[in-house]
Amino acid sequence: MPTLVVTGTNTDIGKTVVTGAIAALARAAGQRVAVLKPAQTGLAPGEPGDAHVAARLAGEGVDAFELARFPEPLAPATSARRAGMRPVTPQEAADAARELADTYDLVLVEGAGGLLVRMDGEGGTLADVAGLLGAPVLTVAAPALGTLNLVRLTGEALRARGLTPRGVVIGAWPHTPGLAERCNVEELAEMAGAPLLGAVPQGAGGLGPEQFAAAATGWLAPELGGTWDAGRLARNAGQPAAGRA
Repeated sequence: MPTLVVTGTNTDIGKTVVTGAIAALARAAGQRVAVLKPAQTGLAPGEPGDAHVAARLAGEGVDAFELARFPEPLAPATSARRAGMRPVTPQEAADAARELADTYDLVLVEGAGGLLVRMDGEGGTLADVAGLLGAPVLTVAAPALGTLNLVRLTGEALRARGLTPRGVVIGAWPHTPGLAERCNVEELAEMAGAPLLGAVPQGAGGLGPEQFAAAATGWLAPELGGTWDAGRLARNAGQPAAGRA
């Protein structure tokens, strides 16, 4: 059964909302969907973690799983060490995803921070999880100034490890894009070496599940189950449509 790893160019750029949108479209298509967050940091016991937020946004029928939770909002390896807790290894994350794939049609594995953030004391990363699973990796990026370098670095890191870049999704497209955002639409796909597959509007995470699920089809490209078109976004942003996007 398919597994998709969701990473980001940084933290707080919309990975969880994008994961929820993918889950919502898969659920609407009749798939059984699981969202797995191997290591959640920065939340107290009982607070909803990223996997649970994504599942809530996607709507009833999407299940959330979390392997470990570490208290401080730091990289998983650092937060685990400071709390005196055992970290989650890439092998454990991959094993959990494989087990879920026996039951679910789609397993979405959401990382913490970026692709190469350390999960454990041995330097294991989300890239290692993807490698163990042989799963493609979707990159969530910000549209603002500075994103092109981060997107390119992430794409190069994926290819250097023999991993498959699934594409790029803009995690929070502003209601009033500035010059940098409008120009970056043209270049994100080229920098990533993978297609631009969506743009989730800023504030989408504040929608209720029904509104979120209904709107998600317009945020993601057909490759992810939606109707979004990169050329239309480019035209609306005041840039000519790029065939490569």
